[in-house]
Amino acid sequence: MTDVVIDRGRELVVGALWHGFADMGAVEKDGAFVVARGEGAYIWDTDGNRYLDATAGLWFTNVGHGRIEIGEAVAAQIGKVAHYSNFGDLTAEPTVELAERLAAIAPVTGSRIFFTSGGSDSVDSAAKLARRYWQEVGRPGKTLLVSREKAYHGMHVGGTSLAGIPVNGEGYGQLWEDTARVAWNDAKALLELIDSVGADSIAAFFCEPIIGAGGVYLPPEGYLAEVREICRDHDILFVVDEVVTGFGRIGGSWFASSRFDLRPDMITTAKGLTSGYVPMGALFVAPHVAEPFFSGGVWWRHGYTYGGHAAAAAAALANLDIIERENLLAESARIERTLHEKLAPLAEHPRVAEVRSGLGAVAAVQLADPSEALGFVKTLRQHGISSRAAGQGAMQISPAFVMTDEQIGALADGIAAALG
Repeated sequence: MTDVVIDRGRELVVGALWHGFADMGAVEKDGAFVVARGEGAYIWDTDGNRYLDATAGLWFTNVGHGRIEIGEAVAAQIGKVAHYSNFGDLTAEPTVELAERLAAIAPVTGSRIFFTSGGSDSVDSAAKLARRYWQEVGRPGKTLLVSREKAYHGMHVGGTSLAGIPVNGEGYGQLWEDTARVAWNDAKALLELIDSVGADSIAAFFCEPIIGAGGVYLPPEGYLAEVREICRDHDILFVVDEVVTGFGRIGGSWFASSRFDLRPDMITTAKGLTSGYVPMGALFVAPHVAEPFFSGGVWWRHGYTYGGHAAAAAAALANLDIIERENLLAESARIERTLHEKLAPLAEHPRVAEVRSGLGAVAAVQLADPSEALGFVKTLRQHGISSRAAGQGAMQISPAFVMTDEQIGALADGIAAALG
């Protein structure tokens, strides 16, 4: 049996856990940062030290930590039936209720809801459905899936193939074929690709409204509407990846697709659906894309054991109740404004290249020297802030919607102090 060495605030120096996205040699040498509990916009380590949670876990704790009622909803459902299956004609009551509730807030009226276990599942489902849809409507040559440089679309095989972060695909060889990337900030680059390969070969264009893990890059003015029209004009499915931006993070709206009137053919979601309290994702499918599969006799042979999990659906319903009852969409819009105001002065610091903010409850403090990023994450902890590095040396800021303006001010002050 492997020995486990515990040093409270810096845990698991030796142990069995393999962390994601980590230099495990460094983790074993230096120890892990173990979160013991959370409440609102704060987390505590096992030594009792308190930190402002700048990232809401991993973009997901929209309603904040410690929401007992979500746990109670899950427990109540588990007491009835935790889960069964959603294959064939099977389902559970909260799953049906959640699907109807999501359809009611969907940016496209009449959308169908396909449940998954998380964001990577949702992206791969959208990629498979895009290709299968064109098969069903008699255009099997439309197989190319297009995404953007800097884009992150999860870490399943499909999402890894689509991603515009080259390092995430290193060492795997050829994964999915028929994928291509264009510049992240120039709609004309998409037109040039269409001219080069032909619209009849392109199945879908995947687009994050705000590039998240790639470094928190906001879309250029008018970009989203322009690529949407390009896709419509050339009969290409427009897939909006709202795993990060969905359920309020864009500020003031349930979805970026609603705020920018994008009317996408599909939307991939996860994270904020349950605020991360349990794993769950959902794919929103516009009526015309779903229609061939609802006309009778056509199977989409795809699904997940835990897709539409009954207890997860109960968590999602409780989470949506909190967002509505506490008007957290409006609070997200407040955070959008306050982050922009409080973080902007940091751009004057010589160690900062720029601050990206002003759209959604997200921001990035881009370090001038990206090689300092991992060390700076640890320095931030010394100043009571838990953040992470994203893209090439950016500090990710994506707080819970319950973070107050005073706490945002403390967050900005803590970053300034860490910069020194």
